[in-house]
Amino acid sequence: MSESEASGFNISLKREMQGIRSEFRAVRKRWWFKVLAWLAVLAGLGAFALWLFIARDLPSVQQLKAYEPPLPTNVRAIDGEPVHSYARERRIVLSYDEYPPLLVKAYLAAEDRTFFQHHGVDIPGIASAMWTNITHSGRPVGASTITQQVAKNLLLTNRVSYVRKAKEAILAWRIEDALTKQQILELYLNQIFLGRNAYGVEAASQAYFDKDLDQLSLAQMAYLAILPKGPANYDPERHTERALSRRNWVLGEMRRNDFITEAQYREAVDQPLGAVSRRMPRYDRVGGYFIEAVRRQLVDEFGETAEDGPHSVYAGGLWVRTSLDPELQRYAQKALRDGLIRFDRGRGWSGPIRETDLEADGDWRGTLLGTNVGTDYDDWDVAIVIDKADGSARIGFADGRIADLPRGNATMPVRGKGGTAFAALKRGDVIAVSPAGDDYRLQSIPRVSGGMVVEDPSSGRVMAMQGGFDSRIQAFNRAIQAERQPGSTIKPIVYSAALEQGMTPATIIMDAPFCVEQGAGLGRKCFRNFGNEGAAGPRTMRWGIEQSRNLMTVRAAQRTGIEHVVDMIHRLGVSEKKLPPYLSYALGAGTTTVMRMVNAYSIIANHGQALTPTLVDYVQDRQGKVIWPKNWRPCERCNAPDWDGKAMPRPVTRSRQLMDPITAYQMVHITEGVIQRGTGRRLRSLDRPMIGKTGTTTGPTDTWFIGGTPQMIGGLYVGYDNPRPMGHYAQGATVAAPIFQAFAEKALEDLPKLAFRAPHGTRMVKINRITGKPVFGAWPTDAIKAPVIWEAFKPESEPRRRAREQEDEAPEPAKRAPERRQRESDDSDFLQRQGGIY
Repeated sequence: MSESEASGFNISLKREMQGIRSEFRAVRKRWWFKVLAWLAVLAGLGAFALWLFIARDLPSVQQLKAYEPPLPTNVRAIDGEPVHSYARERRIVLSYDEYPPLLVKAYLAAEDRTFFQHHGVDIPGIASAMWTNITHSGRPVGASTITQQVAKNLLLTNRVSYVRKAKEAILAWRIEDALTKQQILELYLNQIFLGRNAYGVEAASQAYFDKDLDQLSLAQMAYLAILPKGPANYDPERHTERALSRRNWVLGEMRRNDFITEAQYREAVDQPLGAVSRRMPRYDRVGGYFIEAVRRQLVDEFGETAEDGPHSVYAGGLWVRTSLDPELQRYAQKALRDGLIRFDRGRGWSGPIRETDLEADGDWRGTLLGTNVGTDYDDWDVAIVIDKADGSARIGFADGRIADLPRGNATMPVRGKGGTAFAALKRGDVIAVSPAGDDYRLQSIPRVSGGMVVEDPSSGRVMAMQGGFDSRIQAFNRAIQAERQPGSTIKPIVYSAALEQGMTPATIIMDAPFCVEQGAGLGRKCFRNFGNEGAAGPRTMRWGIEQSRNLMTVRAAQRTGIEHVVDMIHRLGVSEKKLPPYLSYALGAGTTTVMRMVNAYSIIANHGQALTPTLVDYVQDRQGKVIWPKNWRPCERCNAPDWDGKAMPRPVTRSRQLMDPITAYQMVHITEGVIQRGTGRRLRSLDRPMIGKTGTTTGPTDTWFIGGTPQMIGGLYVGYDNPRPMGHYAQGATVAAPIFQAFAEKALEDLPKLAFRAPHGTRMVKINRITGKPVFGAWPTDAIKAPVIWEAFKPESEPRRRAREQEDEAPEPAKRAPERRQRESDDSDFLQRQGGIY
């Protein structure tokens, strides 16, 4: 183009632009243009304001990057094996790579087939849903993508409205910018609720099929993919046909989108649902009372739900290492249950466990499950009475079975009312039964109850706890919650105070009538021995404890000073507060718990060093960091693969000395005599060093035994929850001690026989255990029946031998040499077992 042509073109273009501007100015002056312009401005402002209204309160997408789904708390036993979990949402978190590809495709086919193509919002789907909602009445339908469901489930509410849908869309758009598609799917598959208290697909796989995801068939994966729309609508038991139809629709969508082949599709649609009726428990039911006590302790420390903090029991994903020894727990559980059954046998039927209002056509199984009652004692089971005819009752079980309870298998009389148990049965009663051929036999839950605790005396770790017959029948934990009078089990603590105040095991105390003036118009109180046994006269402290003499105990308490006695009771933790100085507390008039009594005996066995009974060793968060106890320190080199040549690593002991160590050993040595010659002598058959003391309260209303070995101290009581007489024959030696014996026979079977070690400075001297006098040369041929024993004394407190006594007790010259050699050999063996003489 020439210069002149170019100049002409520019002039023409300029004139044309001037004409357009003139026309535009003319149009702007017209009324309809002004209206449209204002409408556009208002629409823009409205859209901006609406954006601010919807988007300003939306949560930050950064929350998703740091999101941690609620996880159950897992409980481990003393050996590290899982034994329980605390969960309101059953969830097992997997990474995206751990989900089978076919399962992912099943969810895409069912929920969002264009997931990998859109940016969080499916515009055509939304348009279709809006048209459906405009043209049809009823609940609005949605077109939520998986990203929108993640936004709703994790960051929004379930309220049905267009505002919420708009918020979902905005948030979904933001999520797609912040996370990868794989991360979004991982959040979705770990979070969604799929029924049966299962949150996330792995938990649902176990709930519906009792399998891990990688074990599922294609048909089972497709079934799980239908559940997000409404798990109750596709329940495999109640809505089987509907569930099959919807599952096959998912399989058809997978085939239509070429996610599976035609052969895979045809094979899968021909398969049944294959769901189990309910998921079987993954843990053996052991330590119900122990597990509940741990739960309460954790709730007090960390709270229950996510609102209480990141380490809450039901959402924090904690790992809890406890001191529960499952084997010891089973032994304690069985021993106590058997003892309660044995005592209660022959007293008649105790009545139904629960009474329910079961309507004529009511859901008996749902009613039974709703009671949350069960038992695992022997072959017993819990059932509900569905109906009753003249000859038998129809009973139903939690797993859906129905069976007969013949009249002849329920003939025991009803306790306190008369008549037969069968006649008393009625519809809706929840009862305990056991198999009897093809039918069942009625059983009676004992009304008498009790609690038992087993503790490690070197650390205070509680290894077993049984708080009643069954935690699913009786939730009250009598091992730690029941305040009962300890009876004569308090006596070793009373006499420990006496030993600290200068008495010795050989001190003579009168076993004779003893009365005191109570003052303030209360009159005179006279004490007596158990069973009104007569006075035995002067005897040693040891003899008084071995024979559990009340008169000697109150005399010792008065000589010691009752204020010192109640101080010792408080110091060892038997009483949480210091008791008033009344002599009756020396005979067990105060109240305490099994846990506190067992811990007090453990302190004595631990040379008087303080112990705090613990159920939890430590708690880890979901990343494995120990968060409780707060001062927890790992044991360096404890997990070394091999010995490094250095000294054995030992934890630092920081416990206080609550009583003189020799005083503690003196009481240990005395209570060994209770097992050898006293009220606990039935345990002598265990043939090992053991301490112990029985106890029986007035009535008798409670029977006790506390004792054990250097490896474990255990204790229990048996009595009615509302204290009442158990019968004149009930004593600690006849009711409680046999229960401990049954436990110990199993618990101690594979443990070495260890002696209680005497602390440095202990003086071992031969004495006559009845008179308290020292013995010069005699050594008993029968160490149980003969009065000569080795006794433990503090330095300079042992009884002195007079020359005449030495001469009288010396053996004849002809026998002196061989007897001396045998005596020296016996002495050497004994002292080596006790840790030597100092």
